[in-house]
Amino acid sequence: MNDEPVAEEVTTPAEAPPADLGRIARILEALLLAADGALSTDQLQRLVGAEFNLGKRELREALGLLADRCRESACELREVASGWRLQVRPEYGEWIARIWQEKPPKYSRAAMETLSLIVYRQPITRGEIEDIRGVAVSTNILKTLTERGWVREVGVKDSPGRPALYGTTVQFLDDFDLRSLDQLPALPDIKSLEQLEAAMSRLGERALLAPRDAEVEAATDAVPAESSRPAAEADPPAQGPRIQ
Repeated sequence: MNDEPVAEEVTTPAEAPPADLGRIARILEALLLAADGALSTDQLQRLVGAEFNLGKRELREALGLLADRCRESACELREVASGWRLQVRPEYGEWIARIWQEKPPKYSRAAMETLSLIVYRQPITRGEIEDIRGVAVSTNILKTLTERGWVREVGVKDSPGRPALYGTTVQFLDDFDLRSLDQLPALPDIKSLEQLEAAMSRLGERALLAPRDAEVEAATDAVPAESSRPAAEADPPAQGPRIQ
């Protein structure tokens, strides 16, 4: 008879499997409905990941399940620059507008032309915008776009006067349902009014274009660009794009 002790088999407890993805999808839905804005993947991971032993792959699967559930509803799950959010589908926008106390702001053609140029040519100076449009850019237009959170100063150009360079913000991406600028339709370098019109049409699909406002247009379009800027802000003529 063998009296040698028998080695006990050592077992290690397996990691608990992730919770049911259906329940996680419902929790994610509740979080997104309650949030004031979009929630990033990292934020969602911190909120539910540890408790449910949830990795990013499983989190993505739960988000995909939530997106599938929304396909037959009036809301949709969208990923924008700052994260994930639930929103009303665009085709129901006119119905939602009926319960708003205030109408959404409308922007003049001059404002949308300026925004289009900043979007597609950023970083860009005020002088370069004026060179393409052929008219002055009202300070009020840049102020409006900045206060709306769509545009910001991103630096200064290394040229006489060191004019400010303008670019878009994360808020712009969120408001236009974009994860990044790479999702914008491709355009050649905007160097003519025709190309500017093409850029405007693309932005106009996601924004309300107001009719030409006589007061705004008189302030922005009637003054030649050359006389609208202080000399310190002017860019050297050879460096700014010109209408071909």
